[in-house]
Amino acid sequence: MKSAAVDIRAEIAAERRELADVLARLTEDQWNAPTLCNGWRVREVAAHMSMGFRYSFGRTALELARSGGNLHRMTDRVARRDAAVRTPHDLVTALRDNVHHPWKPPVGGPAAALGHDVIHGLDITVALGLGRQVPRGRLRIVLKTVKPSTLRFFRAHLDDVELRATDLEWSYGRGSSQVARPAQELLLLAYGRELPAVRADD
Repeated sequence: MKSAAVDIRAEIAAERRELADVLARLTEDQWNAPTLCNGWRVREVAAHMSMGFRYSFGRTALELARSGGNLHRMTDRVARRDAAVRTPHDLVTALRDNVHHPWKPPVGGPAAALGHDVIHGLDITVALGLGRQVPRGRLRIVLKTVKPSTLRFFRAHLDDVELRATDLEWSYGRGSSQVARPAQELLLLAYGRELPAVRADD
């Protein structure tokens, strides 16, 4: 069990390091471009990704109380506020300097922490059309976090739908309709994202 946790932590560090490199190369226009997170630009997503490093437990609890205990409302408010006052350099540095930070969501452990980084990274890179492919080993870890509670929390409407990966052995759900796409795209669907339309030449 301990070695598995260490492996996941190594994947988290690698994912954060690679995403910091991606963000460091973005133009000002790209920082202000929309992402797959509804209503958030790249700036807001990057600010949200580093919130767990920059906010203590006490401050997070205070921000949650200020938002009436609504987690979605709190994260949206804080991401917008922080994105308005922090530069792209600040946000890249916050990610790069915390590749080994032990932050994890309240539920899910290290696998959920990796999922947080992978999904938000895809929110940015897919929306910008950068073509980044998450390594399969990381995808397999995060795919294991897909369960009914995940779909409910992220408001993914996949009733009567089977998700089936076209690039590795993975499927989820049963239904009269099937969505067959690369695994990282199916992850986004399971986490409530709306994918860009598939072009005819894809």
